[in-house]
Amino acid sequence: MRQIWKSFRALYFASLMMLIGSGLLSTYLALRLAADHVDGLWVGALMAANYFGLVLGGKIGHRLIARVGHIRAYSACAGIVGAAVLGHGLVDWLPAWLVLRTIVGLGMMCQYMVIESWLNEQADANQRGLVFSGYMIASYLGLVLGQLILVMHPGLGPELLMLVALCFALCLVPVALTRRIHPAPLHPAPMEPRFFIKRVPQSLSTVLGAGLIIGSFYGLAPLYASQQGLSTEQVGLFMGSCIFAGLLVQWPLGWLSDRYDRALLIRSFALVLAVAALPLAILPQVPLEVLFAVGFLCSLVQFCLYPLAVAFSNDHVESERRVSLTAMLLVTYGVGASIGPLVAGVLMKLFGSQSLYAFFTFFALVLVWRIRPKAVTNLHQVDDAPLHHVAMPDSMSSSPLVAALDPRVDEQVVQEQMHSSVNPEPAADADPAAAGDVSAEADAEPAKP
Repeated sequence: MRQIWKSFRALYFASLMMLIGSGLLSTYLALRLAADHVDGLWVGALMAANYFGLVLGGKIGHRLIARVGHIRAYSACAGIVGAAVLGHGLVDWLPAWLVLRTIVGLGMMCQYMVIESWLNEQADANQRGLVFSGYMIASYLGLVLGQLILVMHPGLGPELLMLVALCFALCLVPVALTRRIHPAPLHPAPMEPRFFIKRVPQSLSTVLGAGLIIGSFYGLAPLYASQQGLSTEQVGLFMGSCIFAGLLVQWPLGWLSDRYDRALLIRSFALVLAVAALPLAILPQVPLEVLFAVGFLCSLVQFCLYPLAVAFSNDHVESERRVSLTAMLLVTYGVGASIGPLVAGVLMKLFGSQSLYAFFTFFALVLVWRIRPKAVTNLHQVDDAPLHHVAMPDSMSSSPLVAALDPRVDEQVVQEQMHSSVNPEPAADADPAAAGDVSAEADAEPAKP
């Protein structure tokens, strides 16, 4: 592990600084609007704009990198993001903030794509899992540290925006000074939405639900905590502990995922989330100890949904389609994360701050209803399924190219899909009755042993 850290420390440091800035910016904007008594709808809209930018960046990033190269694309995006961050301090008009937030999301997605393609290019096949783990740790640690800055600097002045811009300035230094060889040019993998909707609908439903919940959490949990009477320092601690729970749960989750039915685990965790969120959904005010304990428990569970859905879908998709699958999963997540904060913001405005956790409970129950382990047909289960579970970074801190770091994906397939144009054959098995995890007719299909 020490050798891997030494080899990739520059890219890990760049990821760390990016996520410190991103995590701090999200919480700062929510608290800033809360201090100005702005409707929660605007707070949700800002986070929705960020995720819209991330989704948009997945398309634009390939073209930008292909046109000017990895280092120039990364440096340009870091500069644009830093300028957009400082723009929040120069303009108070909220519609302008929506545009700036979209630009931040778009630029960061391009940066993710550069870092992840570089990691994949330099990682040996037998080191891919460790390289991937280091990247995930850097991502989560950055998000946590971004929240803890609020503990050390609780003021909501422009100094915090300067700190965010400083992080994005520092993140470009190790990439700009690297002596490594440029990764090969990128070409986007085909999305094939119709194929995946019919092949892995339960997984996509879980990813959509996770996007709705986690997107709302990042955007509106700081506002919720503020309306519960927490100070800026306490909000930073609350958000930091919740995001740390997401990192802490990944390794126990991998142990469970490799030993038990993944559809059953998704349904069970969704049920636990629905029950755990009830106290915060019902009570308009809760003691500080209860808020931290329940918030930590809810985060332990909610951050399990996306990695489980990724592992579940990979069990039913061939290796040559897994890069495309990851792109489809991240777009689905981005759609949910764009819609969730808007809807939850409206509910908080109409019914009070506790509506945020009521929103979590409702969509967790939707997943309990939607995920049906007995309906899994296994018609397209890969030969060695269930595949070894791989802890995934939060979708707020990854791009479709993160699939290239997944050790379950064959390296030759990765090279073909990332470095050459892909012309997929028509999906001959896209009949609804042939779904891999569930379909409308799945109950009538006998499951393979």
